[in-house]
Order: sequence, then C-alpha cells, then structure tokens
Amino acid sequence: MILHLKKCAALLSAVLAASSLCAAQVEAQSATPAPENGAFDVEQLFAGTCGFCHSDGGRAAGKGPQLMNSPRDDEFLHNRIKNGKSGAMPAFGGAFTDAQIDLIVKYIRALKPREG
Repeated sequence: MILHLKKCAALLSAVLAASSLCAAQVEAQSATPAPENGAFDVEQLFAGTCGFCHSDGGRAAGKGPQLMNSPRDDEFLHNRIKNGKSGAMPAFGGAFTDAQIDLIVKYIRALKPREG
C-alpha cells in the first residue's frame, strides 16, 4: 500500500511539473511592445510572435488553431488577441494597441493558401 502511494505521489509530482512547464511556455510567448512610430510589419510580427502556435503563418493548425478562414468574427479575434485565453493563449493587449490588433485581424482575414 505504501509503495502504491509513493508511486501515486511521484506521478502527481510529474504531472504538476509538466503542467507548470506548459504554462511557462504560454507565458514565454508574450510579445515585446511594437514600435509606436508606424513601423509595424504585420506579417513579420505574426511569424515571430504568433507563428509559434499558429503554423504556416496562421494557415494551418499547430499548438493553436488554424486562423485562415476562421469562422470567428473580427470582434472575437480582436478580443482573443488582446485578452488571451487562460492556459492557452497569452494576452497581447499590453504589447499592441487596438489599432495594431486590428491590423493583425486584417492580416488573418487576408490569409490565403500558399501557392506551389
């Protein structure tokens, strides 16, 4: 019985450590603030910040969902980018202005399959 409890405790400890690592990875994806001087390359920003989870520039699912042809409306996408989703996506409202988030949503809406 004691051996069984020790195995359960070890398993629980491993699960908790793994979940902490996943949460740390989500937190690590927070972006550095975008420049206010108008130099805002959405495609480059998306590749460097969002591409970690949204594969192929948002065209394919990865750790996060595919964004190309998303059935979600613009307001939902804007709010998800700004406020994040607990345990799944960090909030970027502190890194980007509302206008910059709107440009990211516009980029998502313009996604088309890659040629070739």
